[in-house]
Amino acid sequence: MIYYVNNSAPKNGNGTKEMPFKFINDAAKIAKAGDEVLVAPGIYHEYVDPVNGGTEDARIVYKSEKPLGAKITGAETMNDWEHYKDNVWVCRVDNGVFGNYNPYTTMVGGDWYFAPVVRHTGAVYLNDRQLYEAETLEECIKGEVYAPSWEPEWSVYKWYTEQDKEKNQTVIYANFQGKNPTEEKVEINVRRNCFMPSKTGVNYITFSGFDVSKAATTWAPPAAYQDGMIGPHWSKGWIIEDCEVSNSKCCGISLGKYYDPENDHYFTRKHVKSPTQMERDAVCRGQYHGWTKENIGSHIIRRCHIHHCEQTGIVGRMGGVFSIIEDNHIHNINNMQQLGGAEISGIKMHAAIDVVMRRNHIHHCTMGIWCDWEAQGTRLTQNLLHDNCPPEGTPKAEGAMMSQDIFIEVGHGPTLIDNNIMLSPVSVRMATDGIACVHNLMLGSLTAVGGGTGDRYTPYHIRHRTEVAGFMTFLHGDDRFYNNIFIQNYPVEETETVEDMGFKMEDNQEVGTHVFDEYPTYDEWISHFELDKPADMSKLEPYHNKCHLPVWVNGNAYFNGAKACVNEKENLMDNENQVKVELVEKDGHYSIKTNVYEFLKDFRTGIINSDILGYAFEPEQRFEDPDGSTIIFDQDYLASTAARQQCRDRLRMELRQRRFCGRKNQNLPVDMKKTGRCAGNGTAPCFGKRKVRMPLQNLLPSAFSRIRFSA
Repeated sequence: MIYYVNNSAPKNGNGTKEMPFKFINDAAKIAKAGDEVLVAPGIYHEYVDPVNGGTEDARIVYKSEKPLGAKITGAETMNDWEHYKDNVWVCRVDNGVFGNYNPYTTMVGGDWYFAPVVRHTGAVYLNDRQLYEAETLEECIKGEVYAPSWEPEWSVYKWYTEQDKEKNQTVIYANFQGKNPTEEKVEINVRRNCFMPSKTGVNYITFSGFDVSKAATTWAPPAAYQDGMIGPHWSKGWIIEDCEVSNSKCCGISLGKYYDPENDHYFTRKHVKSPTQMERDAVCRGQYHGWTKENIGSHIIRRCHIHHCEQTGIVGRMGGVFSIIEDNHIHNINNMQQLGGAEISGIKMHAAIDVVMRRNHIHHCTMGIWCDWEAQGTRLTQNLLHDNCPPEGTPKAEGAMMSQDIFIEVGHGPTLIDNNIMLSPVSVRMATDGIACVHNLMLGSLTAVGGGTGDRYTPYHIRHRTEVAGFMTFLHGDDRFYNNIFIQNYPVEETETVEDMGFKMEDNQEVGTHVFDEYPTYDEWISHFELDKPADMSKLEPYHNKCHLPVWVNGNAYFNGAKACVNEKENLMDNENQVKVELVEKDGHYSIKTNVYEFLKDFRTGIINSDILGYAFEPEQRFEDPDGSTIIFDQDYLASTAARQQCRDRLRMELRQRRFCGRKNQNLPVDMKKTGRCAGNGTAPCFGKRKVRMPLQNLLPSAFSRIRFSA
């Protein structure tokens, strides 16, 4: 059945085309599996709380009749302004308007929030731009530049709020810098969410083509309920597509976490257990709350334009498992720098198990993509990331985080980063184990290598499942770097010691794999275990708990002074020619202008596949697709394969003959069945002698495809 909604209808109807509902929520109360809710263009000032879910074969579809024509907003227009002083105006709002949630008495704060708790979840908007909150009326009147802002010229627009308890009113002052608010579009936050079920288990909903904005969302850390303007709230199988999502106080889209009153913001409320401990608890308690592959996750977020949110564009802790995030444009996240803490990024995911993030364009965010804890089976591929750093000379705000294109933190892998274009000063922050970087273009450094983890025992999981398999702290290493292009694009300044989540370290600025010079090769590492002798527990204890895991590095190209790992055998080092890379934008389309191919010339490397990458050490899981199939890296950034089909077919035949699936004596080469050793003579990781290694041969016409793209 199709239900029709049109807020310009003369009166509320029954949902038919002739008599449509005036409110989307009226349809959301009764829509059931197989139904469609078709929404006419207009501005819908409401919170939509879907009551029912669909099924895998019969989804409930909410669709804007015209793309982005139906606008759901958490704000209300405010016209009742009176001039107060200088450029400042004042308005009063009866608190009854807010119901049981007043954004102007609710503060942004909680676990992993590092900035002072002085900001409200409410906000004031002038012509669809959020004003900066002042801590005092005097600050609001002065209207001075807020130096940490990435857009300082806009930071002079201020607002301040206080409560008139006698009249039970919220009083809002705003400095409009000479503009008359009665002649401009001025709005204030009223509602916490826009489209999000209040109960869990509302499955298989499609939300398509809406413009969603201006909700008073709360801070969303990993051991707390995570709300957003849009989100499935601990459900399965949602599709959020072709939407514009903007101006959330905190998070735009939340893939979320269950609400657990015993663990919600535990550290902030009780102090006696660390927030890290409560994250471990959240994972273990998740099983009680139904955290399984059958119940939770498998969402799709695609082709959305997400911007000007002050915590994250997309957030998720556990609720986003097995999801696909693709073809989204995410930008200007946390640019105001009034919120600060460890949950800020274009995309911030905890426990992104088997999550694929591909073909996203992410820029001008405090961080691009941050995969925190348990990035197991996570794949980041074909993403364009740039300008994820503050403007030059911008001072750091109190509680602000580091900036980089990609941050992988305290996970045990396998985490795959392939075919990405990373143009910011820091490409990958890797306080973690078990990363594979394949076929990336990196203008920035690798940093936090060997640091930033402390003694954080982090879970790893049953392969391609959510059930916990074990916990381990971090030895660092177990990383692979194949066929990447490293270019020292930014000057190296004097190295400074920085604090990363309380851990002191030097923030590396030199591009390349040299940061792994002290890490062992596989042969060096495995030799300590003397497998031909009886095991000696005390003798092996340092190698179990203190020594770095091995690193594999091969086939990379280095330019402009980028440095290679000392153990890399085959690479291209060019310190003579000056490579230039320029990102060019024209009419919303982007292209790369570079001379790197003049200097790559005929440099060739071998084709990479899942068997060469091998298994991540702790979870003993292969770098593979979520369904367990082999990945063959025979495509470039644009997924071009036409010239490589013959090579790919040859390799697939080879893999069918030689692949070892991890089951006893199944599909093993004859010599491995006899000896237990890997056949082949390549350089693949082979922890525990479990994997076939493919030789590095010139199987591809070119290891580096020309980078031409539009996004």
